[in-house]
Amino acid sequence: MHPVRHHVCEWEEGAAYGPEPLLWGRELLHHTPGGGQLVKMLLYTEVTRYLDFKVVEGSFVYKGGKIYKVPSTETEALASNLMGMFEKRRFRKFLVFVANFDENDPKTFEGVDPQSTSMREVYRKFDLGQDVIDFTGHALALYRTDDYLDQPCLETINRIKLYSESLARYGKSPYLYPLYGLGELPQGFARLSAIYGGTYMLNKPVDDIIMENGKVVGVKSEGEVARCKQLICDPSYIPDRVRKAGQVIRIICILSHPIKNTNDANSCQIIIPQNQVNRKSDIYVCMISYAHNVAAQGKYIAIASTTVETSEPEKEVEPALELLEPIDQKFVAISDLYEPIDDGSESQVFCSCSYDATTHFETTCNDIKDIYKRMAGSAFDFENMKRKQNDVFGEADQ
Repeated sequence: MHPVRHHVCEWEEGAAYGPEPLLWGRELLHHTPGGGQLVKMLLYTEVTRYLDFKVVEGSFVYKGGKIYKVPSTETEALASNLMGMFEKRRFRKFLVFVANFDENDPKTFEGVDPQSTSMREVYRKFDLGQDVIDFTGHALALYRTDDYLDQPCLETINRIKLYSESLARYGKSPYLYPLYGLGELPQGFARLSAIYGGTYMLNKPVDDIIMENGKVVGVKSEGEVARCKQLICDPSYIPDRVRKAGQVIRIICILSHPIKNTNDANSCQIIIPQNQVNRKSDIYVCMISYAHNVAAQGKYIAIASTTVETSEPEKEVEPALELLEPIDQKFVAISDLYEPIDDGSESQVFCSCSYDATTHFETTCNDIKDIYKRMAGSAFDFENMKRKQNDVFGEADQ
């Protein structure tokens, strides 16, 4: 989220205050690419002053029952055991093409039209095999399905560049994770919101959302009403305004050892591409540990997640659980996925989507930006926001 200057709204009874728009949050589950949208939001809003991050030590991909480090540079491509010798050379050429690609410089296109050439055609141009396509699309570009293959290639190329640039910046992997866990993120934004006039009311039940002439005018809680013009909430607050879009299974596993074949990493991400396990959607594993101050010394926490496709969800994540053995204890949660049935323009009630199975924040940030656009009527612009900050605070303070 960004530092919107909140107007103070009035309670009908009592002297308490609340922000407008009202915001009830969702808990945070994942880690984030170091050059991705969430990191931009954290940097541009300066929430980073309240947070300390640590690099996730490895990024891995699953192939044929084993896991391999995701190669994202020319050097790593040539050293990787994920591919044969000739495949390595072809993949290296592809990475050089991506690194040099500039959508504003046609000389770098090499016969590819970024707006019309599909990603499938780009893979064919470099003669890349199915396994390489799998880890490129799902572990580098972070797509959840193969729908992207028949779409224009520009978005995918930019995603791969983002992964490589994040890796170059942070070293062991392109992912960051906040010390003391993801609960630090909403805490940081809460502090920032307070600076801009926002008020947080904790442990406050929502009894009813008050509507007048089809528009939201307030939220009722314990006999009092907080007046507002806009409302942001997650699906649990407005079950009559959302539809079920599927299910996600998440299994939290407590381990006493690092995951095998990760060079004893204290933290890592593993992506199991859909085609490797005959599924329609990927399986994700995020592992963190005492190194991030989220577990006791010598303990590791791994979270396996995927979109539910059958009537036996636990069996669907077995390929991930096999990588984690032996498991001290596991906790299984199957959650319904909901999405809003309208854009909120009429009611001024803006609902987020439920968290998907991914272990990064890119899809969540897209949701946040979509809500912003629906509320404000224009797209969220990182660079424009940075310029406005410089106008107010001056370059020296950034």
